[in-house]
Amino acid sequence: MSYRAAQPESPQTGNPQTGSSQIPDRRVVVTGFGVVSPLGDSPRELHGRLCAGACALAPIELFDVQDLPVTLGAEIPGFSARDYLGEGNLRPLDRTARLAASATERALADAGLSTEDRHRLSVGLILGTVFGSVGTISAFDRRGLEAGPRYVKPLDFANSVINAAAGQTAIWHGLPGVNSTICSGTSSGLQALAYGADLIRGGRADILVAGGAEELCFESFLGYQRTGRIAGSRNAAPPCAVPFGAGRNGFLLGEGAAFLVLEAEESARDRGVAIRAVLAGSSSGFDPSRGHDGDSAAASLKRCISMALHQAGRESSALGAVSCSANGSPTGDLYEAQGLAQALGDAAGTVPITASKGLLGESLGAGGALQAIILLESLRRGQLPGIGGSESPEAGLPLGRLEPTPRDVIAAVGLATSSSFDGHSCAIVFDGEGGTNE
Repeated sequence: MSYRAAQPESPQTGNPQTGSSQIPDRRVVVTGFGVVSPLGDSPRELHGRLCAGACALAPIELFDVQDLPVTLGAEIPGFSARDYLGEGNLRPLDRTARLAASATERALADAGLSTEDRHRLSVGLILGTVFGSVGTISAFDRRGLEAGPRYVKPLDFANSVINAAAGQTAIWHGLPGVNSTICSGTSSGLQALAYGADLIRGGRADILVAGGAEELCFESFLGYQRTGRIAGSRNAAPPCAVPFGAGRNGFLLGEGAAFLVLEAEESARDRGVAIRAVLAGSSSGFDPSRGHDGDSAAASLKRCISMALHQAGRESSALGAVSCSANGSPTGDLYEAQGLAQALGDAAGTVPITASKGLLGESLGAGGALQAIILLESLRRGQLPGIGGSESPEAGLPLGRLEPTPRDVIAAVGLATSSSFDGHSCAIVFDGEGGTNE
């Protein structure tokens, strides 16, 4: 069963001081991957193209940007959910839900979970997103204002809540377990993985599909330009969205969906499926200054990393690779570098570090889950993609291995971090040495 009610413990197993029941921590493993991105729809393809230095950023064609100062983004060329989901009524699913459902389809198949298994094992879904179906929400509101509330589209109304994509995806795939939406800025995708791991570790679920999804749409694109966060939109300089780059001036938006199948180890062994890695430790935090105080922002991420490493039982010296969320933000990248350096100590100067958002774009809620998949594929293949365009990193950054070309990974333990400009932070430690796959 996926949910276990806490039962009274015997005096031998209960807490002798409080008498409370305890469920022993369970090992959380990864048994499947699903990804739909501008640079490929499999971990292997995505990783290979990043190692080759492929860049997904190009003039946007999804919507009209001709009157905007910046017109670049990373959209998924020719995306059609029908290619992944086959026959069926796709009308209730908007673009965000179609991205999520498509990546979830690949993850479920990769983990060997049939339709019967999904019901029998009460598989659930944890989805991270920043805006959810904001394109649909805007269309619904716009039509209601222009034509009157009697003429809004009922299908749009169903998708006018932040958890619509998670619900629609679970309905499409018949997932009867827990269904949650995590909305915590650009850390959402990574926090969805951390939350899912906590549920499994504590015995409240056995198998979860966890990750993130985000569409590229006019409303979020315009909003970020108006706030000056898009590269080149604040000072009219040419866009420079290079993570940790000396001349960086913001990020460029992307889109995608990425999910991992997280599973209790005993469940995976009962099913006889390959264990790809162990999600060994995780932690989340918040910077109350929301990035206005660099010391506070760095300290928040440092705490997350330190706690994740502690839970994993690993020292920073054991890390073979780090995947961070740096995206070209002038202050955000700096604070993330400082938090990493404070947490990793001497290892900050030697461990290879990657940041894929300079090539993939800032895909918001999908970003952290994409980082995780790229990191795990790097651990598996022993090669970490370089940081695109990072030939000239900012002088004085307290990190040593910020290189534009791929590097060898000599230890199968990796760290994924996210430091969101709205204050959220998250860190996850993956142990590839615990996997049973080839």
